[in-house]
Amino acid sequence: MTTFPRRDELDLSLVVTHLMKGVVYADSHEKVWRHLLPLQAQVRDYVGVMGLTIVVDEAEGYAFLRSKPEGETDDRPIPRLIPRRALSFHVSLLLALLRKKLAEFDASGAETRLILTRDQIAEMVRLFLPESSNEARLLDQIDTQIGKVVELGFLHRINGQDAAFEVRRILKAFVDGQWLAEFDQRLAEYTAQLSSAAED
Repeated sequence: MTTFPRRDELDLSLVVTHLMKGVVYADSHEKVWRHLLPLQAQVRDYVGVMGLTIVVDEAEGYAFLRSKPEGETDDRPIPRLIPRRALSFHVSLLLALLRKKLAEFDASGAETRLILTRDQIAEMVRLFLPESSNEARLLDQIDTQIGKVVELGFLHRINGQDAAFEVRRILKAFVDGQWLAEFDQRLAEYTAQLSSAAED
């Protein structure tokens, strides 16, 4: 059971500072999480003047800042503090595959943490890549994509296990049903191109 600090002990600056650095997780930022939950309204007001809003998912145990959607800020344009990132097709592919894997995992009612090995991730991605006679080069490419997804915060390396990763549940907040549907369409087009190239 989470024990919250007394109202006069709550530390707004601690919470905002950590949120400005990145995602706050209940399991790895326990102290910040205990201060964050009772301070959500104050955090929202504080970051709102910078054109940001806070997203908190208590059930999944994470919180992060994102830019307010256009139209929610006042008439004065505010420079974006959190830049949009253009993702390569292959990184997008990996995110989509991880999101689907997470949905299947949740539907199975298994453990709460989805842990995948590097080989399992490689096997998922390999199905959608052109056949290559150079296995080492293919694995290097997949390792690069995994590294980028780790940097984005959607995969977390398991301490003491170099080849094991936890799929972070924050992925659900960024890859929704509409994104997946649009990506499925792009993936179908890409697969058709691969088949056409193989036949030529």
